[in-house]
Amino acid sequence: MAFRSVYPDVAIPEIALSDYVLAHARERGDKPALIDGPSGRVITYAQLPGLIARAAAGLARRGFGKGERFAIYSPNVPEYAIAFHAIASLGGAATTVNPLYTAGELAKQLSDSSARFLLTVPSFLAVAREAAAQSKVEEIFVFGEAEGATPFAALLAGEAQAPKVAIDPRKDLVALPYSSGTTGLPKGVMLTHHNLVAELCSIKGVTDAALILPEDTVLAFLPFFHIYGIVAFLNLSLHLGATVVTMPRFDLEQYLQMVQKYGVTILHLVPPIALALAKHPVVANYDLSKVRGAFSAAAPLSGTVADAMYQRVGFRVSQAYGMTEVSGACHLGPTTPEAIKPAAGGRLMPNMECRVLDTATGAELGSGEQGEILVRGPLVMQGYLKLPEATAASIDAEGWLRTGDIGYVDADGDFFIVDRTKELIKYKALQVAPAELEAIIVGHPAIVDACVIGIADEEAGEVPKAFVVLKGKITAEELQAYVAARVAPHKRIRAVELMEQLPKSATGKLLRRVLIERERSRASS
Repeated sequence: MAFRSVYPDVAIPEIALSDYVLAHARERGDKPALIDGPSGRVITYAQLPGLIARAAAGLARRGFGKGERFAIYSPNVPEYAIAFHAIASLGGAATTVNPLYTAGELAKQLSDSSARFLLTVPSFLAVAREAAAQSKVEEIFVFGEAEGATPFAALLAGEAQAPKVAIDPRKDLVALPYSSGTTGLPKGVMLTHHNLVAELCSIKGVTDAALILPEDTVLAFLPFFHIYGIVAFLNLSLHLGATVVTMPRFDLEQYLQMVQKYGVTILHLVPPIALALAKHPVVANYDLSKVRGAFSAAAPLSGTVADAMYQRVGFRVSQAYGMTEVSGACHLGPTTPEAIKPAAGGRLMPNMECRVLDTATGAELGSGEQGEILVRGPLVMQGYLKLPEATAASIDAEGWLRTGDIGYVDADGDFFIVDRTKELIKYKALQVAPAELEAIIVGHPAIVDACVIGIADEEAGEVPKAFVVLKGKITAEELQAYVAARVAPHKRIRAVELMEQLPKSATGKLLRRVLIERERSRASS
């Protein structure tokens, strides 16, 4: 059976994303739209549309136009919103890049996305230049100033006379984030204006979940390259008129300082931060009294941690469930106290359908029965960039997207995520593709074969562990250092185990599940 949302469907306007998000910006006047957390620098709602228009005009003067790609490789700063919407208003697509990426990782995304320009910060410029040299990037911009790059401010120097671009919301891409999907290497997720407008409309249609209110102040710690960051932190906040405080990098004490300093009212969390709020002693040093509630997303949060957090800080946490391929969230938990189920991943959002299938037979399951979750509706991506086979493997002919997650729905319509069929490792809120790490490991001359899995970690959720078969001499520490030099910090190997051989099927397929089950058995014994 197909499950429908418990909420009525909502109307989704045929409108470009920036027009939708900024429709009421000017009338909000001097209300802060964006605040740079460390410095306190403010961009007001009245200023924001003009800054976006000037940046768009500056890009248009450089020939950037509809259908082109612009890469943003930056930590969270207020100007990120200006750049994103300048690109969007010209009919271009922003390919948002993890700010922790190495030059090699960045170069792959620049090349695969065919990015024409790259925007970064001065401290990342060396990596950006190295990566750009391996791609077709024509010019590098920086927030601020740095030798060898064009200041982003140069785009704002002229008048706000950006060309009017005809945008087809259902066909034209606005964002091209990268995700590993259910398996394999990172792939470009094609999201249209309609996808993201539908996401914002559907969130608002969850009538008993106050994810963001106009009077809220939100602390944006999760990088805007992440779908959670670009949707919930940035675009939903700006659409509703809330204030967004940007945080360039996460540090628990600085996070708490900013919550107190700026009177943050709603916390958007990931499970490791919920755990810190529940257990870390430094939390007691800060005033969190203005916080009305919290949402956790990007990975499942256990009911035990949710309850411990509530006992410690006095406000409840609801959960959201989704993925890049569904434009952010497809399930959202209620915030009314009597309806909150701490371990639940949320309820299906308006305009969406969901099925639960038996992983062995493919049979449809009913309430209370565990199987793989599939979703369908206007939030589902257009597909993976230049990868029709991967798209077909994820979205069937009827439009159902395989999430790779195992869960069930209860009688109230609340969904619970219990496991994953997909191979991805979820380190905090970030995806780690085992295939990417395995390719790097077997590139070392001392390694003949490798398998990477995620193992449980209280703080991170999961961390990568490598099982390797040697043909030469290398220590675990040397292998970890070799991988660390080639990947972002969240992808580093945290444990290594030597094997005589890896478990494989008769056809030679790596039996990753055998190693996963063995690790779980060890952990429980």
